Amino acid sequence: MKRQRILIDGKWTEARSRRSTLIRNPATLQVLGSVPDCGREDVDAAVAAASRAQRAWWKTPGVEKGKLLREVGARVRKQERALSRLMALETGKPLCEAVDCIEWVAACFDYYAEVGRSSWGLSLPPVAPHQVNFTIKEPYGVVAAIAPFNFPLLLMAWKVAPALAAGNTLVCKPPHQNPLSSLLMARCYDSLPPGVVNVVTGASQTGKLLTAHPRVDLIAFTGSTEVGRSIASQAGRDLKKVNLELGGIDPFIVFEDADLGVAVRGVAWARLLNAGQVCTSSKRVILAEPIAPEFTQRLVEHVKTLVVGDPMKAGTDIGPLISAEAALKVERQVARAVSQGAKLLLGGKRLKPKGLKGHFFEPTILTGVRHGSEATTEEIFGPVLALMTAKDADEAIRLADDSAYGLGACVYTKDLGTAMRAMENIKAGTFWINDPLTDNDAGPFGGMRHSGIGRELGVEGLDAFREPKHVHLDYVMEAKAYWYPYKDRPLPSHE
Repeated sequence: MKRQRILIDGKWTEARSRRSTLIRNPATLQVLGSVPDCGREDVDAAVAAASRAQRAWWKTPGVEKGKLLREVGARVRKQERALSRLMALETGKPLCEAVDCIEWVAACFDYYAEVGRSSWGLSLPPVAPHQVNFTIKEPYGVVAAIAPFNFPLLLMAWKVAPALAAGNTLVCKPPHQNPLSSLLMARCYDSLPPGVVNVVTGASQTGKLLTAHPRVDLIAFTGSTEVGRSIASQAGRDLKKVNLELGGIDPFIVFEDADLGVAVRGVAWARLLNAGQVCTSSKRVILAEPIAPEFTQRLVEHVKTLVVGDPMKAGTDIGPLISAEAALKVERQVARAVSQGAKLLLGGKRLKPKGLKGHFFEPTILTGVRHGSEATTEEIFGPVLALMTAKDADEAIRLADDSAYGLGACVYTKDLGTAMRAMENIKAGTFWINDPLTDNDAGPFGGMRHSGIGRELGVEGLDAFREPKHVHLDYVMEAKAYWYPYKDRPLPSHE
């Protein structure tokens, strides 16, 4: 099988590293392609290309940058069918979810095409006559962008589009589990000047070479908190800037007044989307005690109707996990939750749908999950609904906020006062009220506490890739009375 090429300086080239990885469909285990495990020479070449291209790209007028970003978005839309199909094959997400992702990717480039040309700095009030003060925002330089396996194209676009709008250049490393659709999307960068976006492939060693490279100025990473800590530690020693979107154990409160017909379906989708492999999926479901029995019964009935199977077939709701290791880890986490007092109502083990050999896991429901147990403190990256109860709204809010993480939080309630009280008292980078997991390109996304540093999307996402410079201008050139010699300045009287 012919090995994929990497993108360096506008050219698709053979990697210098001879090591390779086979990419498999997680549903069927069929080999989809081969990619290089890029080594030091490849990373050096990619960073050098980005560094050479950066100043010219920075100085490209904003209107021209915007035009080129819109062109990238248009090319992504034109390739929607090929991109969505390949992404579904290599990620295991249902094809309909992959199709949605492609539109979100294109919309992100469109958004930053407009924001980038209209946001540059601020005019400031001066402190004395004939002075003008303002700020401009400049790019950091070369950005290392690293995306995870669960949303490889979307979470890369959330880095590439604002970084380019801000005037940076990039070296991108797609996830090692499923880089093929990322390499296909990189064809959409052909309209950009050479070296502005470069793509290397590989696993953790390639990532370490990239993040530690002395000519990389900023690291934009989405992934686990554990890896994020390692990146932040290295970046701190090198005084590099970081933008980190990390793990979460997000709460979802269903208050007593919620419409259960809506809430059951919303909670199930918010947790089981992409087989539960979503950083903002609702990993702690907190139910008001009066509605808990009925909610739980309805949830079990609803989840039993969901179809687990081939992501490429119409009607499939849940596909496989990304790997055998991931499925085994989830199975062990469920077993530990049961050993710590949770009751297993549904699922709890791996399965093999007819005709498929991949890494499938049953949709799982746990009840009686104890606050502080492993299921509420360690992220379960799989289709597991962990249910707990609260005696009233105050306890529900307290339990939701009692976490080391703070990526997102959801609530269902018809009472605006309850919703706003929860919003004010739960630390979370995004707070959803009655509409879980909906993103908005104009709204910042990122985590509090151990869920990350910095933001993606919105103007805040643009600012993550640029730093302010204060400009002080006096349009009258004159000597100042407070300069030397100080003998000409009378001292204040202290009598």
